[in-house]
Amino acid sequence: MIGLLLAIIIFNFLAFKLNKKLNKNQTLHIYVFTIAFQTIFDIFIDIKYEGYWYFTKSIEWISLIYLIFLVSPVNILFLNFYPLKKSLYKKMGAIIIWNILFIVYEFIALLPAPWGYFHYGWWKWWYSALLNPLLLYILIKYFRLIIKLEK
Repeated sequence: MIGLLLAIIIFNFLAFKLNKKLNKNQTLHIYVFTIAFQTIFDIFIDIKYEGYWYFTKSIEWISLIYLIFLVSPVNILFLNFYPLKKSLYKKMGAIIIWNILFIVYEFIALLPAPWGYFHYGWWKWWYSALLNPLLLYILIKYFRLIIKLEK
């Protein structure tokens, strides 16, 4: 629990302090999209198939802290540093670097309590490594849609 609370404080502080690219409307969209997308994904992988879980295998209110306050600011940080108008190589490089950072954080979240809160069932770290780029691609496409709709 300590690790999660520290991560929430650090990532939210950084997201709002370093946010130079996203306006308030875009930030709100990313927050809501991330919470909805993460929840839908977790309903299947976490609850239905028990691939992984937060804290315990049962549904708990404390899991909402993770869903609401952790992933969204990380996505805001990612979009702030993502080279939207650069070459394909720079875009791919950014996704690779962020994927490595996500995997490192996943290993930290797997530490025993009080630092860790994440647990594997049949899920493996390399599933995340393969899936994260796709999830980031979906996030980028959604962000571009927001920008397009704002114009």
